[in-house]
Amino acid sequence: MNKEYDVVALGELLIDFTESGLSAQGNPLLEVNPGGAPGNVLSMLQNYGRKTAFIGKVGKDMFGRLLLEAVGSCGIDTKSILEDGKVHTTLAFVQTFEDGDRDFSFYRDPGADMMLRKEEVDTNLLKNTKVFHFGTLSSTHEGVREATRYAIDVAKEAGAVISFDPNLREPLWKSLEDAKAEIAYGLGKCDLLKISDNEVEFMCGTDDYDKGAQMLIDRYHIPLILITMGREGSRAYYKGMRVESAPFLQDNTIETTGAGDTFCATSIHTVLKYGLDSLTQENLMELLTYANAAASLITTRKGALRVMPTLEEVELLAGTRLKA
Repeated sequence: MNKEYDVVALGELLIDFTESGLSAQGNPLLEVNPGGAPGNVLSMLQNYGRKTAFIGKVGKDMFGRLLLEAVGSCGIDTKSILEDGKVHTTLAFVQTFEDGDRDFSFYRDPGADMMLRKEEVDTNLLKNTKVFHFGTLSSTHEGVREATRYAIDVAKEAGAVISFDPNLREPLWKSLEDAKAEIAYGLGKCDLLKISDNEVEFMCGTDDYDKGAQMLIDRYHIPLILITMGREGSRAYYKGMRVESAPFLQDNTIETTGAGDTFCATSIHTVLKYGLDSLTQENLMELLTYANAAASLITTRKGALRVMPTLEEVELLAGTRLKA
């Protein structure tokens, strides 16, 4: 496929405020981390040597400028990231618990990423990419939802593989029924699905993930489904095959920010490497092992976009298992 870009993503760019110790007065100190799931995915793909571009919108403010600089410094094409002069950049305050899990408080109603409109979507990028990646945070409100759906259709018509990560963030939805409807829309459009265990439970009403995967296959006919299960590892479902890979557990895990995004990026990279039509069991095991390794590495670092693992780091960790 002779396309200029390997992966184009559309979605949210935001600032994650993460805890970073205490002040002299005992108050929590917060570190400014550039973030947003689609940008994290592209940053990791850049580390794999892929050519990427982002479609989105930030505020014309200090945080928007920081995001543009951070995304550009990773090598991601930023020409289709627009600035909004009226609405500020979206902010997320992240509370991290002892087990590394997180709770989010969003300042986003409105936020600049919600302001992207259909007529602002760069169709040239979408027609010139091998993979188009999106999540549901760009479908929480009507205008940006229309832009997202338009982008999916343009990319799909141009022959791109459609990659989808629901990335459910319950506080950002007016209702969970809205969230369920938009996830269902994405499920109906994608070729590659990365979905977490709790999202399978949310959409399928079961914690039997094999049963949930089969429900998604029967209902949406998705070629490749990848389920992440945290400390239980991950599974792939493809053409009747079921492959499972154990996690790489780290003693020095700090937080789980970016773990799903590194997993997703590694999955896209592997699909670009082998294609989506004739993956083997060995290909799927390689995909899961590398994706699990990448996800485990990012949990040892604060933030995500600027500190994604390198290809060498992932190969070194994954190789310990694949060579065994």
